[in-house]
Amino acid sequence: MMDLMAREETRTLTSTTARTPAAPGGRNAPGDDTTRPWRTRLLVVGIVLAALNLRPAITSLGALLEEVRDGLGMSGSVAGLLTSVPPLCFAVFGVTAPRLARRFGAGAVVCAGMAAIGAGLLIRPYTGGTAAFLAATALALMGIAVSNVLMPVIVKRWFPDRVGTMTGLYSMALAMGTATAAAVTVPLTGALGGHWRSGLALWAALAAAAVLPWIPFVRDRRGAAADRTPARDGDGPGTPALRITRSRTAWALAVFFGLQATAAYITMGWMAQIFRDAGVPAGTAGLLLAVTMVMGVPLAFVIPRLATRLPHQGPIVLALGVSGLVGYAGLYLAPAAGAWAWAVLLGIANCAFPLALTMVGMRARTSAGVAQLSAFAQSTGYLISIPGPLLVGVLYQHSGGWGLPIALMAGLMIPQMAVGVLAGRDRTVEDEATAP
Repeated sequence: MMDLMAREETRTLTSTTARTPAAPGGRNAPGDDTTRPWRTRLLVVGIVLAALNLRPAITSLGALLEEVRDGLGMSGSVAGLLTSVPPLCFAVFGVTAPRLARRFGAGAVVCAGMAAIGAGLLIRPYTGGTAAFLAATALALMGIAVSNVLMPVIVKRWFPDRVGTMTGLYSMALAMGTATAAAVTVPLTGALGGHWRSGLALWAALAAAAVLPWIPFVRDRRGAAADRTPARDGDGPGTPALRITRSRTAWALAVFFGLQATAAYITMGWMAQIFRDAGVPAGTAGLLLAVTMVMGVPLAFVIPRLATRLPHQGPIVLALGVSGLVGYAGLYLAPAAGAWAWAVLLGIANCAFPLALTMVGMRARTSAGVAQLSAFAQSTGYLISIPGPLLVGVLYQHSGGWGLPIALMAGLMIPQMAVGVLAGRDRTVEDEATAP
């Protein structure tokens, strides 16, 4: 499949770069050699490896959080803060990605992002205290944040006629990395001697491998000039400036992104506990959570391809939302009796994430527009997602059961469906947000 895809992408790149104007002196513009088949294949490999690294820093820590707390003498409140750090870092650092890409090129920024992930993951297990552990974690999350934002940009620029296929491919790889790190970190830690430091550090090797295919693209400035959208005076020539906050579509997509992220973080953080409190054995509860996460692997490839074939993505939004509502209803009414069905349905609902990424690529015409929209939607969305898991914990603690938290989860699904339908309309942010 990879070889066939590479041949298809090569044809796409050939047709795209054939329209690239010649550089001064009659030479080809920088980056024209991306049409070479080996570079196309290398870029596909780079995208897949980068996507595999976008979540293990989080899920591997979750698998060993109790051991990390004991080893560092970390308080419960600090551990709770640690679970809120990822969306905060994604929001704060992700917004810088378009400016970095304009200055250095998207390939160089992703390469640096993979290096930051590797360095953070290698350093953090061997730090001397909680503060240094948090700082090293933030370094890894910074690399994840900029790569999160730039993946849709790279797909839009280099694979403009294969947005659905390539978004599906890296969404599938992201889901696979998430599920794999959650599933194998504990057994691999045991195989390495049982120490949590080794279990966390081993994921640095995957990040180091992801640096390598991006090195040839570090000096590739293809498309960097197009990213110089003059949102501020002095940014240089480019396409008309976008006032992204004027776009209703951008706001709808940002809120949709935030609400689906809220649901995903609540599911990852609390679903196993819901099953355990209903009488499901701990081992089975872990398997149920793994099923929910694994559902994203095949569907993350299928949904983006389907979305790009539809003029309006609203029907997919509604189908995913209904799956979530039925899953939450099942958790409320019969959490243990239908546990496997609810796990599958909530796994389907969580596939709103690859759909949101696909719509980012579809709701802008240019790579510069995608860069702005991706940064805005993801940064705003991750800020929106921060309170959700904490609020669920508070409601659970004060109500003494899961009725109110599950009602909150189901209630949030309604606005998620509404803004998702708005974000799925066939229009672009350039039409709504171009500065006069």
